[in-house]
Amino acid sequence: MRTKLSRFDFELPPELISQYPAKERDESRLMVVDRATGKIEHKIFKDVLDYFDEEDVLIFNNTKVFPARLFGTKEKTGAKIEVFLLRELNNESRLWDVLVDPARKIRVGNKLYFTDTNGDSVLVAEVVDNTTSRGRTIRFFFEGPDEEFKTILKSLGNTPLPKYIDREPEKLDFDRYQTVYAKKLGAVAAPTAGLHFSEQLMKRLEIKGVNFAEVTLHIGLGTFRSIDVEDLSKHKMDAEYFEIDQVCADTVNKAKANRKRVCAVGTTSMRSIESAVSATNNLKKAEGWTNLFVYPPHEFSIADCMLTNFHLPKSSLVIMASAFGGIELIMEAYQEAIKEKYRFYSYGDAMLII
Repeated sequence: MRTKLSRFDFELPPELISQYPAKERDESRLMVVDRATGKIEHKIFKDVLDYFDEEDVLIFNNTKVFPARLFGTKEKTGAKIEVFLLRELNNESRLWDVLVDPARKIRVGNKLYFTDTNGDSVLVAEVVDNTTSRGRTIRFFFEGPDEEFKTILKSLGNTPLPKYIDREPEKLDFDRYQTVYAKKLGAVAAPTAGLHFSEQLMKRLEIKGVNFAEVTLHIGLGTFRSIDVEDLSKHKMDAEYFEIDQVCADTVNKAKANRKRVCAVGTTSMRSIESAVSATNNLKKAEGWTNLFVYPPHEFSIADCMLTNFHLPKSSLVIMASAFGGIELIMEAYQEAIKEKYRFYSYGDAMLII
């Protein structure tokens, strides 16, 4: 039987889409959903400590968001152009996949100028290809070392807040739209379930004997792309780069062997580990690109617990949560969240599925 997109639709009041993070990372709300009993509990995020014991494992995505949104001007006309960096295609030739807005004003061969706060041109780029209706491939002109180029990009860029956060980025976003354990630069969006972990909470978990394992998945906009087909088996995810090292695999497999709890922190961590399952249903070292789309029915092989935020209707993220927790139970939990006025999406509240 085909799984239909319409099963994951619900009415979400716009005011529940959080525009700002909670005052403290670990004091957002936490809904705990028990798959075995169907029980739904309401907690504070720091209470997550109560659900993990010695030698349990939390799997974090250590990707780091880079300031991917640039604002430039078009040659001759001076038209303002927004450029959203998606991924670097070629390091030596400075080729990047980007989204441009407004797309209708940009043609192959156009030059774009990016200036600093003094109005001086710092980077120039040329459009070399049209990839989609909004997407382009551009080449930056820069002769210096890569480290210097990336420093300039970072200085010109803005925190890439998702469009549904209807405000300009502020100083607080530079810190709060990044996990405290972010290490590897490359994402255009934050792994939002991890935003709830404070350094203090991480330390308390460590003292309790909980082990941490790290994967890397550089989140692209494909994670948030709308699904346009009713039959989910026909949806194709955009590929995203991921990496799982041997230390992570060994930590997770040891916990599994000892029947300890293994929790994927976020849909991106879950997607990474489900893309690297061995023939014996263990986690294996892996590196590459994954376009895995997790939807019901799906047999999960690694994690027996999942932390996630509250997602938008008919998104690949709410579909994955439903695949893990069960469609009926997760849809019931979402109705409960709306009734109790939980905050949704990147800066919203969290759900722990056990």
